[in-house]
Amino acid sequence: MLQFIFLQAGQSGSPLMGLLFPLLIVVVFYFFLIRPQVKRQKDQQKFVDSLREGMEVVTSAGIIGKVTKIDGNVVRLLIDEKTYVRVLKQTITGEYKV
Repeated sequence: MLQFIFLQAGQSGSPLMGLLFPLLIVVVFYFFLIRPQVKRQKDQQKFVDSLREGMEVVTSAGIIGKVTKIDGNVVRLLIDEKTYVRVLKQTITGEYKV
């Protein structure tokens, strides 16, 4: 409807040219926003699946600890001598490297 109004107002050109710009925006969004985000999510999931006892990790809250036990979706971290914290696997963002 809107394109019809523009054509009546004196705009000349093919209707395909009117669709080219929105299509270009979708392609740019896919390659610069959607695709990298999906790749990051896959990499994060691979990391979470590869967690093992003894790894030094950091959580999304910034807590650094050593994995001492993995029980399903819950990970127990040793953050100080005799101080343990239980966190969900999904909150672990990466391996801590000094």
